[in-house]
Amino acid sequence: MPSSHRDTGWFKSSRRAAANDNCVEVRMTGTVVGVRDSKNPDGGAFAVTPRSWRAFLDHARAGDFDHRS
Repeated sequence: MPSSHRDTGWFKSSRRAAANDNCVEVRMTGTVVGVRDSKNPDGGAFAVTPRSWRAFLDHARAGDFDHRS
C-alpha cells in the first residue's frame, strides 16, 4: 500500500474479467481500505486496515481462495 494519505476514490480492479461486471470497488486512504459491491454502491461498504488488505491480496494471488471440486 502506498504510504501516502491521499484518497484514491472508489475504483474497480484492473484484473476483472471484461465480460463479467461482478466485482468490488476499493477505496484507499492512508488509514483504511474500503470495499463495496460495484453493482450496489449505496448498499454499504466495509473497511479494513491497509495491512489486512495487503494480507488478503497476498493470499488471493497465491491461490489460497481458489476452490476446485
